[in-house]
Amino acid sequence: MSQFTQINLTKRPDGSPIGPHMFEVLKKDIPSAGPGQILIKQTHMSLDPAMMGWMSPDTESYIPPVELGTVMRSSGLGEVVESNHPDFKVGDRVMGMTGWSEYILSNGQGFNKVMDGVDAETALSIFALPGLTATQGMSIIKPKAGETLIVTGAAGSVGSIVGQMAKADGMRVIGVVGSDEKADWIVNTLGFDGAINYKTDDLAAKLAELTPNGIDAFFENTGGPIQHHIFARMNAHGRIAVCGMIADYTSETPAPGPNWMQVIKKRLTIQGYTMPDHFGDVPQLIGKLAPYVMQGKIKHRTHILDGLESAMTGLNLFFTGGNKGKLIVKL
Repeated sequence: MSQFTQINLTKRPDGSPIGPHMFEVLKKDIPSAGPGQILIKQTHMSLDPAMMGWMSPDTESYIPPVELGTVMRSSGLGEVVESNHPDFKVGDRVMGMTGWSEYILSNGQGFNKVMDGVDAETALSIFALPGLTATQGMSIIKPKAGETLIVTGAAGSVGSIVGQMAKADGMRVIGVVGSDEKADWIVNTLGFDGAINYKTDDLAAKLAELTPNGIDAFFENTGGPIQHHIFARMNAHGRIAVCGMIADYTSETPAPGPNWMQVIKKRLTIQGYTMPDHFGDVPQLIGKLAPYVMQGKIKHRTHILDGLESAMTGLNLFFTGGNKGKLIVKL
């Protein structure tokens, strides 16, 4: 019987780089689909910053941690190779929570068919978690033409889509990135109005230069020192969507947040959100996102890693800034 590879989580993050010491690579026999089931061969797997939270032991988070000794959680795209389910046929391309596994046996729940004409990289970069997360976040931002939005992690899979949607809605958009190459990409390819390199720029001075009229909306992906500078420049009745805090994901002691006096004085609206609360809204979110894509207003790029086992070290690219585009593992 043919076998496939599955990777289980065996250790929690300890502050050191993510690597093979935290995982167990297993070889298993390829199963057969039972009654009402489908067998999916995964072809492309998404790597996302949220995985760091899923690995942690925090039982009070928005989603239970991955149990040690079980397959590592992830979303992905694959092809149905065997079906005993009335809604799926062999050859259908599907997306859903696949896990770090070459084959997935499922009753079909949580899997959606990929639209015809959409390639795998586009599907995972735009119509999967990144695009859905960006679209949900825009409901918090409440874009208004002429206002200024700043987005951290602006060259990332979520931040780049948020910025482009905001531009399409008439906002002035500033992005925070970690390299000059990424700054060039978001300004000259994606059409952002300006970029800040948090590693090399004078944060206060650059922020003042690029946001002369203050900041009306802030999409937060990263945390870090620039957060305080942005917070201080928020205009009255500003909106802040808190999507991620990657600067603190591996820190034993999270950095202190901004002072709440500004929340009162500026009458700010701050909302954190996570996508498991909105999985039931996926059809509506896709309906909001699709027009931007069909009108050519959303561009993306991908960073491809080869082979399932590359995921074990690939996650570190989020913390080094080494990823250029949506991180995808090609199986």
